[in-house]
Amino acid sequence: MVVAQSGGPTAVINSSLRGVIEAARDFVSIGAVYGARHGIEGVLREELLDLSAQSPEEVALLRYTPSAGSIGTCRYKLKKGQDEDFDRVIEVFKAHDVGYFLYNGGNDSMDTANKIAELAHRRGLDLVGIGVPKTIDNDVGDSEFRLIDHTPGYGSTAKYWMHMVQNANEENEGSSPADPVLVMQAMGRKIGFIPAAARLADPSREMPLQIYLAESHCSLAELADRVNDQLKRSGRCLVVISEGFDVGSLGEVKDSFGHTAFSSSQITVAQTVVNYLNEVGLAAKGAARGNVSGTDQRHAMAYASTVDLDEAYRSGQKAAELAATGQSGFMATLLREPGPIYSVRYDKVPLAEVANSERSFPAGWIAPSGCDVTDDFVRYARPLVGDEMVSLPMIDGRQRLARFAPIYAQKKLPEYVPQADRK
Repeated sequence: MVVAQSGGPTAVINSSLRGVIEAARDFVSIGAVYGARHGIEGVLREELLDLSAQSPEEVALLRYTPSAGSIGTCRYKLKKGQDEDFDRVIEVFKAHDVGYFLYNGGNDSMDTANKIAELAHRRGLDLVGIGVPKTIDNDVGDSEFRLIDHTPGYGSTAKYWMHMVQNANEENEGSSPADPVLVMQAMGRKIGFIPAAARLADPSREMPLQIYLAESHCSLAELADRVNDQLKRSGRCLVVISEGFDVGSLGEVKDSFGHTAFSSSQITVAQTVVNYLNEVGLAAKGAARGNVSGTDQRHAMAYASTVDLDEAYRSGQKAAELAATGQSGFMATLLREPGPIYSVRYDKVPLAEVANSERSFPAGWIAPSGCDVTDDFVRYARPLVGDEMVSLPMIDGRQRLARFAPIYAQKKLPEYVPQADRK
């Protein structure tokens, strides 16, 4: 089996990897488990880390190891016309007797897993292709939550924002005579699930908190009017705003998937809003300030949700089970059970359906004010952050992280440079 990861990592991506590795031990048909170093690029370069040869202790520590440092991830996309890349993937799989391919990622990754499995079958290779869901944006699946209720990774980022807003509110309340407005930028290019999670910090709406999603269609002038109205009522204002909120051109930089990489762009949404508020003037003395959280939103292990960690692990287990039973062309999924007590069941959905779907933030969850979310969203998201803080293993005051030995499968093919990397 080859397992690979793609796209931006999460606090729980390694928990899914652990689920795959540990579940695979129980299936004799699977044999060795390899981790492709840096996603599909590792397959192309024939860099296959032997995960079966790693110590059980290091595998277990994946639960407490954030991001994708253990086997790496990538933003390399297999696109139409890259026939040499597709051919190379099949050659590598044949050379190493690979019968199972698991890809952990978002919609694009599900599409890649599906394409590779279909191509393998056309080439006479008996390959089972399975998807493992991952994204902090919660944008995998459909808007009716029929394909998947939520994506592993989102619950931990939601918990991060819950605590960040709690702490920011304490500082803002104390320093508001000088700094009455704090603007905090959250990830989320096109969909508002991450900034919406700020409401979990204040479900009773006691804070002077305004939330602007990528879907919040208002001008900077309208935003400034709302902030100043809040200042007149409360004397201070917290603004959580999506990186995808439309403030005009930011000198956007695109990644290989065609997605805007806001953290690499020339100016941030938060700084644009801060500058505008200070230029037009505040209805209180002092100035607006800004905080721009970066990749810490997806790797802050201390804020990981224990619910998210458990669900990511079970998703990895389910993916390994689907593979071992030959159920190719599916993504492991989790679906919420009806009833007042939160629980999920683990199932499967066709990769093709996931790859061709696109989730949007429910319009009914955006408050009529345009700068908040409704209680329906809070009821949906609250169980995902859990009730506890994760307890991390420590050595000399530092986190004890998983560290794999560099044991790789012996290369059997000539060196290869991925097509998109050639000059």
